[in-house]
Amino acid sequence: MSAEPLIEMIDIQKVYNMGDTQVRANDGISLKIYQGEFVAIVGKSGSGKSTLMNIIGALDTPTSGKYILKGQDVSKMKGDYLAEIRNKMIGFVFQQYNLLPKQNLLENVSLPLLYAGLSEGKRKKRALEVLEKVGIGDKWRNLPNQLSGGQQQRVSIARALAGNPSLILADEPTGALDSRTSREVLDLLKDLNREGNTIVLITHDNSIAAEAQRVIRIIDGKVSFDGKVEKYKNVLKESEEEHGSDTSI
Repeated sequence: MSAEPLIEMIDIQKVYNMGDTQVRANDGISLKIYQGEFVAIVGKSGSGKSTLMNIIGALDTPTSGKYILKGQDVSKMKGDYLAEIRNKMIGFVFQQYNLLPKQNLLENVSLPLLYAGLSEGKRKKRALEVLEKVGIGDKWRNLPNQLSGGQQQRVSIARALAGNPSLILADEPTGALDSRTSREVLDLLKDLNREGNTIVLITHDNSIAAEAQRVIRIIDGKVSFDGKVEKYKNVLKESEEEHGSDTSI
C-alpha cells in the first residue's frame, strides 16, 4: 500500500439551499483511500452517499473542504479541468451501464480513449484487450441490446478500465442484475482489485458492501463507520441483536 493516499478528503461539506432551509448532504466528511484498496461506501437513500460519490468522481465539487486526488486538489476545479480529471484518472461503472445503443462494444469501450486523444489503432488495440480481460472479447462487434444485463455490465467495466485509471468508481454495479449475475460481476471486481486496481463501490445494500475489504458507512451526511469489513459485519450483528432491526447481511 502506498504511503500517500490516492484519495484524501478533509472536512468535506456539501450544502444545498432549499428555500429558507439548508440541507447538508455531506457534513464534515474526512477520509483517506489508498492505492489498491477495495472500499464500499454504504448508506440508505438520502444518507449523502450519492453526493459523496459525485464529489469523488469529479462530477461535482464540495461547498467547502478539500478533496485531493492523486496529489491534485480537485476541490475548486471547474468545467474542463474536472472533465480532464474524469477522463484520465477515473473509470466509471454505472447501475444502468450507460452504453451507447447504436455503437458496438468496441466503439463503446473506445470512447474514453477517443476523448483522451489516442490514435484509432491504439484505441482498437486497447479496447480489444480490456474486452478480452472481462471475458467478452469475442463479442466486440455486437450492439449492447444483443447482450444480457451481466454482459452489458462487463462492457461497462471494460470501458472503465480502458484508460488505465487510478480509480474505478462503481455506482450500484449490481443493482439491475439477478443474484447469480451479481455474483459474477462482484467476482470480476475482486479479480481486478487483486490485480492492483483501486475500487470504490457505492451501494445501499449491506450484503454488497460486505464483499469489499473496507466499509465506509454514511448516515445523515456523516461517516458513522470506517473500518475492515469483518468489523462492520460484527457491528451489524450487534445492532440487529440490540434493536431487532433488519441490518443482516
